Amino acid sequence: MTSWENHGTPESPDRYQSSSSSSENPKQTQSFIGLAVVLAAIAVLGYITHSLITIAVIAAIIAMIMIHELGHFITAKLSGMKVTEFFLGFGPRIWSVKKGETEYGVKAIPAGGYVRILGMNSLDPVDPEDEPRTFRQASFPKRLVVGLAGSFMHFVMAFLLLWSLFSFVGVPNTSKVQIAALSTFDNQVSPAIKAGLQPGDLIVSADGHAISSATQLADVISKSVDKPVSLEISRNGHLISKTVTPVKASDVRISGQPLQSTDKSSTGIIGVELVAPVQELNPIGAVATTFTNMWSYSVQTVQALVSHFSPHGISSYVQQLKNPSTQINSPGASSRFESPVGIVRLASQAAESGIGPVLSLLFSINIFVGIFNLVPLLPLDGGHVIVAIYERLRSTKQKRYQVDIMKLMPLTYVVVMVIVLLGVTALYLDVTHPLANPFG
Repeated sequence: MTSWENHGTPESPDRYQSSSSSSENPKQTQSFIGLAVVLAAIAVLGYITHSLITIAVIAAIIAMIMIHELGHFITAKLSGMKVTEFFLGFGPRIWSVKKGETEYGVKAIPAGGYVRILGMNSLDPVDPEDEPRTFRQASFPKRLVVGLAGSFMHFVMAFLLLWSLFSFVGVPNTSKVQIAALSTFDNQVSPAIKAGLQPGDLIVSADGHAISSATQLADVISKSVDKPVSLEISRNGHLISKTVTPVKASDVRISGQPLQSTDKSSTGIIGVELVAPVQELNPIGAVATTFTNMWSYSVQTVQALVSHFSPHGISSYVQQLKNPSTQINSPGASSRFESPVGIVRLASQAAESGIGPVLSLLFSINIFVGIFNLVPLLPLDGGHVIVAIYERLRSTKQKRYQVDIMKLMPLTYVVVMVIVLLGVTALYLDVTHPLANPFG
């Protein structure tokens, strides 16, 4: 989870000043070399373990975190606010360098990132000379833009990822049926092979009835044992007709085993594996489709968050923690929160499945993080936005109102505790009872 604010609690001096290492070239060089060695070691480990693609996906997730922070950084700079730090990670510094008034660097725990903007609230101590450039002294529009910038960047990334998926990779068209492969029978030639069907053929109709799902085709075939079925198929853009005669499934053997026991009412089969064909969209036409799907997925994400934190959702989550082995396959279990361990596992599974699942995973992460950060509670971005809005509503032309952040600190601590609790319990579930591969 990313952070770009300071909540007014005392911090160590290096929170407000650049470390001495950033101003000494020899130490800068040493820390840079150390960072390069760490990255090289990760790359070598990935090569040895054949997980370079997984590492690349994880790197993309980290990059998304920093692009979130970049949104805050750019808008704060453009608004005239003073930004003193822009870091990936938390904990001890691994590498840092100071450019102008801002220190850039990497810290030991890559669990997020932060941008340090002076004067995020009334409790944040600031030198008097810097006060005019604080977040709290900026105009309402500027504070609003800076507060929303992180989530805005997530939505931009989500759009680009989904648009790329639609335009250049393609998604399954569930309204069409395509032959993925032809089955080989042990004791006879399959009807599909006899009829001259080929992998890649699109089934348009069967016995004059339009086919828009594999279930429809299976229903026609299963009821037509030893009866010819007229198929209209699309092959390389041309419509052709084929006639196939289904055989009894109980008469078929595959890999030495009967396909169906004889004591059942035998259904008809032709020996094909069906899939929904992957289709690309025109890049221009994909724009509208992308916006539509983003809106739909965003609504579902909001509904899921509301459901998770409803009394029923909390009760279900507690039951899942008590009995994870019995709850793992229950409805809604697959929508639980993921810890870094779970996200790494998902990244690995997506990488093994292809570029489509990778883009889908990155898209869903961006939508979730973008929406979650807009929850109007501190320390989330939405908390700073709602404070800015409230201050604007309470202010007059004669006097500018400022919220007493100290009064909000108890609620802020509760929010932080809930986030930490969710993280710990998600880690427990991801380690002890990982979810099934959603891309398998």
